[in-house]
Amino acid sequence: MDAFTILNGKAAPLDMINVDTDIIIPKQFLKTVKRTGLGVSAFYNIRYDDNGNELPDFVLNKPEYKGAEILITGENFGCGSSREHAPWAILDMGIRCILAPSFADIFFNNSFKNGILPVVLPQEQIDALMQEAKDNPDALIEVDLEKQTITRGNKFSYEFDIDPFRKHCLLNGLDDIGLTLQKNNSIKDFEDLRKQDKPWI
Repeated sequence: MDAFTILNGKAAPLDMINVDTDIIIPKQFLKTVKRTGLGVSAFYNIRYDDNGNELPDFVLNKPEYKGAEILITGENFGCGSSREHAPWAILDMGIRCILAPSFADIFFNNSFKNGILPVVLPQEQIDALMQEAKDNPDALIEVDLEKQTITRGNKFSYEFDIDPFRKHCLLNGLDDIGLTLQKNNSIKDFEDLRKQDKPWI
């Protein structure tokens, strides 16, 4: 998993509430167990027409928001079924940070485990960020995980809370496998001792 330290990127305003996981990645794309390749299908039903052509009014299809790494959206983002493909798809399309007033719990947890930083901010701050992204689509917003701040030049600076353990994992690029591998020496010592103590296992 790639570490998350400081992100300077364009922000796309997805002005919707209750964006569920079926909107994020529809069920027909859940056949794969690979974490890559899902980005093209993210938001499929609101991103493409029936012929597979991009809908020009969808925010992430607009030229000014192409390549956005930050998504600003409404409350209860990621609700619905508990599919880990949802953060896989969002990450694969280049989004590393999502700003919202609230998230569904399972999506929130899965985001951290896949290298995405979900940030909960008060509604008034989300509204200000949303408007800024609409008015100045080329402006860069800085998300500093170490300092726990979101800034835009001299226009605004917001602080956010994050669980210390999740912060540590993101800063160091540690998913569940990475955390386990940190104990590799202890695991090896245990296995060696067990072979001596119980060689029949």
